[in-house]
Amino acid sequence: MAKSNDRCSFCGRPKEETNILIAGMDAHICDYCISQAKLIVDEEFQARHEDEESDLDFDLLKPAEIKQYLDEYVIGQEEAKRVLSVAVYNHYKRISRMSQSDEDSVEIEKSNIIIVGETGTGKTLLARTIARMLRVPFAIADATVLTEAGYVGEDVESILSRLLQASNYDVKQAERGIVFIDEIDKIARKSDNPSITRDVSGEGVQQALLKLLEGATINVPPQGGRKHPEQKMIQVDTKNILFMAGGAFDGIDKKIASRLRSNVVGYAASKNRETIDREHLLQYIAPQDLKSFGLIPEIVGRLPVLSYLNPLDKEALTKILTEPRNALTKQFEKLFELDGIELSFDKKALEYIVDKSIEFKLGARGLRSLMEAVLTDAMFEYPGNPLKDKLRITKSYAEKKLTKISAQKLRVA
Repeated sequence: MAKSNDRCSFCGRPKEETNILIAGMDAHICDYCISQAKLIVDEEFQARHEDEESDLDFDLLKPAEIKQYLDEYVIGQEEAKRVLSVAVYNHYKRISRMSQSDEDSVEIEKSNIIIVGETGTGKTLLARTIARMLRVPFAIADATVLTEAGYVGEDVESILSRLLQASNYDVKQAERGIVFIDEIDKIARKSDNPSITRDVSGEGVQQALLKLLEGATINVPPQGGRKHPEQKMIQVDTKNILFMAGGAFDGIDKKIASRLRSNVVGYAASKNRETIDREHLLQYIAPQDLKSFGLIPEIVGRLPVLSYLNPLDKEALTKILTEPRNALTKQFEKLFELDGIELSFDKKALEYIVDKSIEFKLGARGLRSLMEAVLTDAMFEYPGNPLKDKLRITKSYAEKKLTKISAQKLRVA
């Protein structure tokens, strides 16, 4: 039997190698190419649909629900969690409103956030937990490495490069993400007096951050690093990006105390002095304190939501070890469980670890260092040993392991 000369005009398959070959006016198409074309059409329609709905695909909870979620991961800091819950809810409610056709002339501005608190009190954890809850891209930037454009260091646009990388270079996703700028106190103005030299890593960085915080279209180098004229840029609109800044602001309590003393004058002075909690001065922080610390007024104005984190006491640190969903004790118990080992902790052992953390002034972040120091030997010896399937951490066991650790190594500089 003679073979047909008909072939698929797309893939070139002869008619004998196809199930169906459909003839057109001047061309043919086989069943394989039809199925491939259908997949392409379906993907294109799905991509268009996702673009249309992209402004509404995050999980927006009410403020009370946001705080309830934060309670599962962050111990204490009730005031900060309430403030953040309201600010985040209003920000993403604003985005949802902007995505709808609304002829109302009222334009809602975004409210960026600044958090003041000692190291290890949970600033980064709060920001990361909120981003995970909303399922939006999240990036952490360290303000200490930023410099003015043209100087050694990173340009402020590198912050958005990290956000793009976190969103797999999906610009629409990145444009409603969250950026946490850590150590913002390290770019404080060095002096109130004008200088003949440029403050390229202080006030200069603050000036460069203004357009990002307020909302503008920024040309971002896709891989970060320096801008070059021949480099292809990605345009990112920052008007819907929520910026959260955090810093320890070491010494700001003195400025707060100075302001409070200056306010307490007259007949009610002694009575007002008694009502001030001198152990927790951060609760009285105000925008003017940030300005006196060295942040320029324009930056303070673009970070209108101000909150604080209390220092962690012994009770809070003990709860951090055991209560959150991702508590350290639960993490290590899971690690040992994967090797078939049952790990448990005595209450007095945990109290001893917390006391050491307070002694070394490590905060919550240092609890992991201490737990690692206590358990490292066990994590080396127990896996693979059939005679060791249970481990109970007592106070004497913790004391024995921590005596090998030099206090100088653990102490925060």
